[in-house]
Amino acid sequence: MECAYFDRRVCRSCAWLPLPYAAQVIARQEAVQDAVARARPELSATRWLPPATSPEAGFRTKAKMVVGGTVQAPTLGILDSDRRGVDLRECSILDPALRAAMPGIARLISEVGLVPYDVARRSGELKYVLMTCADDGELLIRFVLRSRRQLGALTRSLPRLDALVPTARVVTANFHPTHEAIIEGPEEVVLTEEQTLPMRVGDVVLHLGARSFSQTNTTVASSLYRQVATWLARDPLPASAWDLYCGIGGFALHAAARGIPEVTGVEISEQAIASARRSALDLPPEAGSTRFIAADATDWARHQPHAPEAVVVNPPRRGIGPELAAWLDDSTVGRVVYSSCYPDSLARDLAAMPRLHPVEARLFDMFPHTAHAEVAVLLEREDTVHWTTERARTPRLRR
Repeated sequence: MECAYFDRRVCRSCAWLPLPYAAQVIARQEAVQDAVARARPELSATRWLPPATSPEAGFRTKAKMVVGGTVQAPTLGILDSDRRGVDLRECSILDPALRAAMPGIARLISEVGLVPYDVARRSGELKYVLMTCADDGELLIRFVLRSRRQLGALTRSLPRLDALVPTARVVTANFHPTHEAIIEGPEEVVLTEEQTLPMRVGDVVLHLGARSFSQTNTTVASSLYRQVATWLARDPLPASAWDLYCGIGGFALHAAARGIPEVTGVEISEQAIASARRSALDLPPEAGSTRFIAADATDWARHQPHAPEAVVVNPPRRGIGPELAAWLDDSTVGRVVYSSCYPDSLARDLAAMPRLHPVEARLFDMFPHTAHAEVAVLLEREDTVHWTTERARTPRLRR
């Protein structure tokens, strides 16, 4: 894939761009296999399914655009080494719906007078524009402001934004008052009547709130959700499943849609849980029952009186950690699917669960042209295939 920004050396984020895509996938899979095999040697014999690959361009459905430049000529992209704005609004890895919205957003910034934040001088108001697009092209647009100073002007400009970017469905203002290398602040105000962005991902519709996490690559995320649901619901069908670190509920909702009778999702973010509960309303009548709980996944799991038959974990980069790994290893959970965004923490956690044996694994290529690798591993306890109806109805935690 060609990229003028890369060729001019103004953006090198896609560091693997010169490598043919097929070779990229092979290299990422080999790196993942090596990392986990070092922690669990038997994983070298695990059945690896063919990688879930991505389009080479237009795959990114989320854009985190630093606002630079001036009110008259704003840039949307990144900052260079001198903290000056570099405009990347034509970046070819972005979904076409995101690229199509950029000119209208830049024009709105100029018309409303939203002053770009100057990092070097610590002055100005507008720090970022964060966007997510659904499969139908509709957008969630978040303006990250330093303060409330220009909130009124932004609110009054919504009819103009609707004219400039007619695909905008949800618009918010986020307030990030500190001079820190973080993207967003703790406070968010939804400016539109619509509160969530419906996104079809795989076999379900997810309702994305402003501060809820969603996968960057919807094509590959759909493959991931379907694969995990297939693993969770394989014979013998578990009577119950937990989705720990469930986010907005993608794994849990897919598991329920596949007929697992009782599915519980746990996530510390109340906003994400609200989105998951809204999405559950769209499940078909024949789907299993769902409940979503706002809590720390590890603490919640360790204090439950009974364990389920199946668990999926999808932790942040740090992994699930020793406490949850030990709990899973000692429990009666017969089937675990570990979805990981960081092979090193995956390897460490797998080493801490020796009673759970790897069965299958698969690479999900969320981020082409980078070294980043997402992988999911199916693990089962040796006696999983001997589940009885009695055990399925009354799972008990092994003490």
